Amino acid sequence: MTGFGRAWCIGLLGLRGTPIEVEAHAAGGLPKFTLIGLPDSVLNEARDRVRAAALNSGIDWPQAVLTVSLSPAWIRKQGSGFDVAIAYAVLRATGAISQCALDDAVFLAELGLDGRVRPIRGVLPCVVAAARSGLNRVFVADANAEEAAQVAGIKVTGLRSLRQLVALANGREVPADPPGLPAVELATLPADGPPAVDPGFEPDLSEVVGQYEARRALELSAAGGHHLFLCGTPGAGKTMLAKRLPGILPPLDTQAALEVSAIHSLSGTLPPHRPLITRPPFCTVHHSATVAAMVGGGSGQPRPGAVSRAHRGVLFLDEMPEFSRGALDALREPIECGEVAIARTSGIARFPAQFLLVGAANPCPCGRAGSALASCTCAPRQRIAYLARISGPLLDRIDLRVDVTPVGPGELLDAAAGGQGGECTAAVAQRVALARERAVRRLADTPWNCNAQVPGQVLRNQWPLAVDALVTAERALRAGTLSARGLDRVIRVAWTVADLAGLDRPDRAAVDTALGFRLGSVSLASG
Repeated sequence: MTGFGRAWCIGLLGLRGTPIEVEAHAAGGLPKFTLIGLPDSVLNEARDRVRAAALNSGIDWPQAVLTVSLSPAWIRKQGSGFDVAIAYAVLRATGAISQCALDDAVFLAELGLDGRVRPIRGVLPCVVAAARSGLNRVFVADANAEEAAQVAGIKVTGLRSLRQLVALANGREVPADPPGLPAVELATLPADGPPAVDPGFEPDLSEVVGQYEARRALELSAAGGHHLFLCGTPGAGKTMLAKRLPGILPPLDTQAALEVSAIHSLSGTLPPHRPLITRPPFCTVHHSATVAAMVGGGSGQPRPGAVSRAHRGVLFLDEMPEFSRGALDALREPIECGEVAIARTSGIARFPAQFLLVGAANPCPCGRAGSALASCTCAPRQRIAYLARISGPLLDRIDLRVDVTPVGPGELLDAAAGGQGGECTAAVAQRVALARERAVRRLADTPWNCNAQVPGQVLRNQWPLAVDALVTAERALRAGTLSARGLDRVIRVAWTVADLAGLDRPDRAAVDTALGFRLGSVSLASG
């Protein structure tokens, strides 16, 4: 017997997908199955999975010499997502599928030995790549169908079994097989972290008692895209504040939502039953995280790290001085470039990483410095050394630095008695949205869309400030407490203060406010 079959799949390197042509050739001779085209070990196992799936589905498996080629041959292929494409190509080559209507379709799923079609990670970036290549029909596991359908212009078909695919391809009645993977099992697939959004919890700023300066810093961070550092005793509310930052950020537009959802699809952290993330994600990392966990990597297919899972949202590092120096310093390049590039022999995997960094720390190792409830047992040198674990170059990239002090008993008792709290998230988010609109209009003819992104030289040349607005900043420069780069960052924050206040240009009060957030007591490593 001699026959030829073809199907399409997508190979991923980072978020960049490449169409892979799966060709199958069947010839007479002693039975043999050869898979060529740089498959990895998981993909090599597809030979056994596909054969067992066909036999257990009641489909005749040919006693022939089978050769399956994955083209382009020079690109390394990884993962089990090629299973269904290989099965289709082989069954076309052997005549089990007699019609060619689906030869130009893309197949993205794993096969179980019993013939069930199983979901895989990274379906969304694969479908995006298929759409860009002009391939507009995609077959995925039934559990991945809703996710794949988020890409416009693509006809998505969800499969539960290999029997369904063969019947559909041959134009016969499709059997009503049970779901390939129960929803409960799908929700527990291995992931690189918790879901990006917890649909059961909506933290609100009105729940925060007091903390007026920290609340103002959150608003400035959201309005201008500025990184934030919170320093205070345990229980002062640092984590509570950080968790409320995503709520006042503008919702993601369509392009950003697809971008963010693609990252979480590859990470396996898409929220259950929410295939499109439309709100800024919140990603928190334990202080034991490695460099690879922080910025991405892995021995096989590179996976996005915490900085990419926080793309367009918030990366929260609690107990920041407890992180390893290498993990913290690995943040410097993503903060500057907004991207992570991971080099492998197969190529360079690139992941977007435009996030708001929120760091939190105790003021000293025992955490009681400045507390009215207990005295600190740390020596002055220990206190300085503790925060100095955060390197100067990293701290210099953080525009807003706030001392978070415990809420006074009067405010706590008033809140306990049902007193009125602070502004709600919706009210603050509305001001943030208006401030962002002002910045976007001002930056309309530039490649930037928020104040934190604008280089200092551009700010000085295109939007210079009045001399009297910089009086206090000039004193700080002459005293050596503010560096030239620090001045640029102060001016950026001052523009955000002005946008929130509805001013055409920052005045002295706006610059002084920005300077106050720059030169807090936590400013130990840079000016």
